[in-house]
This record gives sequence, C-alpha cells and structure tokens, in this order.
Amino acid sequence: MAIYKIFPEKSATLYSFYPTLNTGLDEILEISTFKSINSTDEVSRALIKFPTNQISESLARAAGKAFDVYLKLYLANASSLPLNYTLFAHPIATDWNKGTGRLGNSPITTDGAGWKYKDQNSGSAWFSGSFTSGTTGSYGSGSNVGGGLWYTSSNYQSTQSFTNLTSKDIELKVTNAVSASYTNIISNYGFILKHSSSIEFTTQSKFETKYFSDNTHTIYPPCLEIRWDDSVYSTGSLSVISNNLFVPSLGNNKGEFQQDSVQRFRVNVRDKFPARAFQTSSVYLNNKALPSTSYWSIKDLDSEEIVVDYDTTYTKISCDTSGSYFDIYMNGLEPERYYKLLFKTVLATGGTVISDNNYYFKVIR
Repeated sequence: MAIYKIFPEKSATLYSFYPTLNTGLDEILEISTFKSINSTDEVSRALIKFPTNQISESLARAAGKAFDVYLKLYLANASSLPLNYTLFAHPIATDWNKGTGRLGNSPITTDGAGWKYKDQNSGSAWFSGSFTSGTTGSYGSGSNVGGGLWYTSSNYQSTQSFTNLTSKDIELKVTNAVSASYTNIISNYGFILKHSSSIEFTTQSKFETKYFSDNTHTIYPPCLEIRWDDSVYSTGSLSVISNNLFVPSLGNNKGEFQQDSVQRFRVNVRDKFPARAFQTSSVYLNNKALPSTSYWSIKDLDSEEIVVDYDTTYTKISCDTSGSYFDIYMNGLEPERYYKLLFKTVLATGGTVISDNNYYFKVIR
C-alpha cells in the first residue's frame, strides 16, 4: 500500500549530430532517430539521474518487504511512430555533468554532458580506448565517438515495447538496477534511455519521441516510483462487508496536507440498510471493515488524470481493530493542486464496487 515518488536531480539529451551540445536545462528529453540537414542518420538519447540519498531512504522504508521500482516519463510529443518499437534503459557507468544548455541556444552551450563528453568543463570524454569490463558505449569514429557509457549486464537492462494501441508514456521496471546501486554493486549515475540498436542509425526508421524533463513547467515531471506492500489486515471484532449495499466515508481528511507529509486516511464503512438492533447508539454508527480485496486510487481533480491507479499489490487498503485505512506519501503529488480519492472493492461474490463520493484534498508547500 506504499508508493513513494522520487524526482530527478538532473537530466539531459545527447544528440549525435551535435557532439558538443549540452541540453541540461531543456524542458524536453528526446529519444529519437532522425535524418540530419546533411542527410546523415542520427539519433538522440536521454540521460536522467535520481538522488542517491532519497533512493536509500525509500528502500530503507521498504526493508524486509517485496518492492518494485519503476522509471516513469510522460510523453510530450511524438511523430512518425512505427507500429511497434522498443525502448531500452541501462544504468549509466560513469558520472556526468548536467550543464546549463538548451537545444535552441545560439551559440550552443558546451559546459556539460553532450554526445562526445560526459563533462565538457573538464574535457572528460565518455570513454577513450577500450571499455571497462562490464560496460559499453556507442558508435562512431573521429569526432562522433560518444553517446554515453552504460553497464551491459542483461540483469540491469530494462525494456518496454510499444504498439500502435498502447500508451506512449514510459513505465520501465528498473528494480534490479536500483537494487544493485542500493547494495553498492554498481554506482548510481542514473539511466540512459535509447532505442534498440536495430533502429538507431538506420535509414528505415525515422521517428521522434519527446518526454517532459525535470525542468518542465507542467505537472508531468519524470519520477522514480518505488512501490512496496506494507499492508496489514486484521479485523478483530469488526464484521466485513459482504455485499454492495454499503456506504463508505473518509476520516482523517483535513483537506490540506504539506508536501512532505505522510497521511493516514480512515475509511469508515456501514451498511446502507442496517438491520434492527437493540442498542443504545444508532445502528448507522456500526463500523464495518472493507474486504481485503479493496484498493485506493488518486485522480487529479483539474485534469481528471489518474495519478495513482488501483494496484492489487501496492494500493491495498489495510485494516486493524478500528477499521479500514491506508497511507499516502504526499511528496509524489504536485503542490497547490487538488486531488480526489477513489476506492474499489472486489466482493467475495465476484462483484466490483467503485466508490466515488467526492473526497478531495489539496497538497500545499
């Protein structure tokens, strides 16, 4: 029931046609193949890195529990897409400098990572001579050698395949690579995202995919999403809802929450038509528990986009002797925006109930 989002500390795009160009302040990350103005076959690749200390703190919270890590980027624009293609992510094998450049700068900015250099301030190329064991780089000769340096192990490689019917947002499972950096098997220098070798530098495939970077002014920055299951389910003396005739209500909703807070929400549940009972309090106050197959979701109120979708592992609703509950890490939500909470309950009879009772809250700085 835990989803923790980490936002990048730096990102940049490498362009093979512009070997010394730095784009560290661009709002866009580009992973494309294109024909240059000189009719040469060229490519672009994206670099992105997340803070090591935040990764360590998050995985420490998940200690002893099964977890997964996903790299997520949101599509800004695409053109000439083929019916099918695959994106690859590899952990970067050396440090690099973000720089202060943009694609549109004239003259170009050359103070950070580019196709040829990992740090142009110091004149450090991505590699020279032979590769270190377990790593590889790119293609080219002369002034065009470059394009990054990454670990070759298939255990660290992540892929995502796209068809004409799938969403073009990136959601790459990078659990193995992040786990390896957390345990100091490899260093955390971030990820390089690229198209497959069969597509890069070929005349057959020319298309662009552009994603929002960490410099975006939208609500779609990239993130590293760490998910783990810390749900517990113990109803004590509470009865469990067994049909769709129930009414949920949200407790502990103050309406506004600090961006760095963790909030526990209580879901109080009663029968819609409670049976008569001889008791001193109202039967409408008899709290029950949601089934263990109940889940939460978050929707952005303005855009109506699902920010956190129902997940049968990572958004399970817990229960203790006081009732049903779940926790939300507010850091993964954009500040100064309103969000809506939704609930899904899968009944033992096989039916599914979606509860949308207009439960809103705002994240503030």
